Amino acid sequence: MRLFVAVRPPEHVLDQLAELAHPDAPGVRWTTRDQWHVTLRFLGNVDDPEPVITAVRDAVHSLSAVEVALGPRAGMLGRGVVQLPVSGLDEVARAVIAATADVGDPPDRRGFKGHLTLARTNGHRLDLSSLHVAASWTVDQVELIRSRLGRGPATYETLAVVPLQR
Repeated sequence: MRLFVAVRPPEHVLDQLAELAHPDAPGVRWTTRDQWHVTLRFLGNVDDPEPVITAVRDAVHSLSAVEVALGPRAGMLGRGVVQLPVSGLDEVARAVIAATADVGDPPDRRGFKGHLTLARTNGHRLDLSSLHVAASWTVDQVELIRSRLGRGPATYETLAVVPLQR
């Protein structure tokens, strides 16, 4: 199964994201509310999620909840991802990455770059000037999420929620 470890924004942040205007452009696929998250580590294909849950739980059990900031301006990540920057998750991401270094089938081993994906493009330029949002929240848990690909957008299922210390 295809897995990743992530944090999800709370409802008040999701509401702000839902209010953003989507610039009209060909070849742009906007993500939806149920897809908005910040990936700490993409694991790729994993046969059994239980060792991942244990590794993540062991890695973050002593970490405290963290304050996270989203935005304020959208930008491009590479040539095809419209994203909002997210700061404050570096320590949690480092712990998750270290604990899961030998797990899964990741496409590469790039370091963590905190962001929330708003859209994917097929290389077309997009006017991002209207995509501004600034929000913050306390992250007090991480999730192990299963991603299912198929017709239409990816769907996500939370397999485990791992709390941080409050």
